[in-house]
Amino acid sequence: MSVKQLVVSAAALAAVALAAPSALAQKKYDPGATDKEIKVGNIMPYSGPASAYGTIGKVEAAYFKMINDQGGINGRKINFISVDDGYSPPKTVEMARKLVEQDEVLLVFQPLGTPSNSAIQKYMNAKKVPQLFVATGATKWNDPKGNPWTMGWQPNYQVEAAIYAKHIIATKPNAKIAVLFQNDDYGKDYLKGFKDGLGDKVKMIVSEVSYETSDPTVDSQIVQLQGSGADTFFNITTPKFAAQAIRKAFDIGWKPLHYVNNVSASIGSVLTPAGLEKSVGLISTQYLKDPLDDAWKNDKGMNDWKAFMAKYYPDGDLKDASNVFGYTAAMGLAQVLKQCGDNLTRENVMRQAANLKELELPLALPGIKVNTSPTDFAPFQQEQMVRFDGKQWIRFGEIMSK
Repeated sequence: MSVKQLVVSAAALAAVALAAPSALAQKKYDPGATDKEIKVGNIMPYSGPASAYGTIGKVEAAYFKMINDQGGINGRKINFISVDDGYSPPKTVEMARKLVEQDEVLLVFQPLGTPSNSAIQKYMNAKKVPQLFVATGATKWNDPKGNPWTMGWQPNYQVEAAIYAKHIIATKPNAKIAVLFQNDDYGKDYLKGFKDGLGDKVKMIVSEVSYETSDPTVDSQIVQLQGSGADTFFNITTPKFAAQAIRKAFDIGWKPLHYVNNVSASIGSVLTPAGLEKSVGLISTQYLKDPLDDAWKNDKGMNDWKAFMAKYYPDGDLKDASNVFGYTAAMGLAQVLKQCGDNLTRENVMRQAANLKELELPLALPGIKVNTSPTDFAPFQQEQMVRFDGKQWIRFGEIMSK
């Protein structure tokens, strides 16, 4: 080989070497992502029987407004497209199709409700569009093999219900238990976990009564449960019906040991409408900090959240735990998108969502961290029991996990 050929070959090799880093760093986009923006879809019940949860979508929109004001994520602004399904599964399907096929979002984030998400899960997985951090604790969202495009967020309902069952067995072994549950996948998931937790003590349940989301009230169900002679009550309801159940039980003089599921343990949207004095003694669980808990009055994470609420969502209720929930979930999505870097494909969104390691979110209870893996799609798996004293939830016992 001549000297001239050697020089040419060396130059060619150098050119390849220089080109390699830029090739590796090449940006990758699926529909919904560009150099300037990321389209994120969201489905919320802003109307209908679960409209109390609508504030979650509003606080998430406010969070992404703050992120955009700060320059976005990796230089891209979040275009948050939130739609109303009225907590009606057929409407959820319609809204999911709109977001995916018309708005062409990169992902659908925090669609709310077990029946709603059940209605769109097959569609989202067939389309290979992330159904990410769904706002429901049904156990089936943790199914990486069967539904690799769907991932949960909060602790699952069956684990939570088993915690209550074990507490009853330990503290009230001769309890007569009444159960009120919503007649859908959400209510049945909680009920299964509760019965599994009771094990051979399941005969302690003396009455089970269901209600439909179309029912105007659950007053008649509460009267029926009182008539069973039960002295312990597991209240598996969404906010509107939880408030009704708490109030009606108190008004008719029924004073059981009362457990209310975490999704309806908000002081703002449930206990205040029910009557704080009527809610004394309620037992539930927490995995996020309660804004009314005096323990967090000097907490940086809580103070940052209050400053955020004052600036970006001043109409939001500081007593409503749903506003802590939505803020924290939005923070989780921001972390996933940061990890995606310039590879904003739907596949990489799910890959990064399944690679959250010991993530400490400022409004999670101390010791509770987010962890996911390709074989575990359940980000939160720890909770602590709480009891309401008329002003705030008081934590007791140890942090518990599945």
